[in-house]
Amino acid sequence: MKINERLKQVAKLVDPNSICLDIGCDHALLDIYLVKNKLVKKSIASDNKEGPLAKAKENIKFYNLEDEIELRLGNGLDIYTSDIDTIIISGMGGLSIIGIFKYQLSKIKNVKEVIISSNNHQEDVRRFFTHIGFKIEEEVLVEDGKIIYQIIKFIRGRKFYTKKDYFFGPILLKKKNALFKKYYKNEVTSRKILIQILPKNYKLKKYITKKEIKNIEKELEN
Repeated sequence: MKINERLKQVAKLVDPNSICLDIGCDHALLDIYLVKNKLVKKSIASDNKEGPLAKAKENIKFYNLEDEIELRLGNGLDIYTSDIDTIIISGMGGLSIIGIFKYQLSKIKNVKEVIISSNNHQEDVRRFFTHIGFKIEEEVLVEDGKIIYQIIKFIRGRKFYTKKDYFFGPILLKKKNALFKKYYKNEVTSRKILIQILPKNYKLKKYITKKEIKNIEKELEN
């Protein structure tokens, strides 16, 4: 089966011995890929909407994986059970992801790994997970269509990170490959556009955005 490049990169980061929960599974393509290729012990696909889960059920049936992929309807961690050791969330806003975990931390004491590919607010995501007892094990940039996505894998542990690490990603900074430069050049462009369209009274936001542009341009020069 074919899945997009973003999900392929997510799949590469999953521990083969894991029991994973895919929150916001949509049509369960990632779960099917993981199970078909024997990349996990078990996959649980969840969504808070019946429509996507119905389509997921069809897809799972098509590949004869009804006994290997479990479907659960519910919000975020409401459907979490203690046998799950890995949580995956891809294609959701960063603040929404933080919101899913923020008030249910006691539920995830058995979780060893969290793999996140948020659509935005990656800096906030890094800060949140490292402050609740995780450290960053891997970071990947992947170009899928015209968009470059960040994928971050957190594992249990403690590590000190600088402001620069949170903003750029500590592992992405070490790699600093061509895709890194392309990604952050795009970030400069989008921030310059933002400054132009912000109302005059958004002085603090403009100041912060200009500072971010300066920091990015400085990093791209090194």
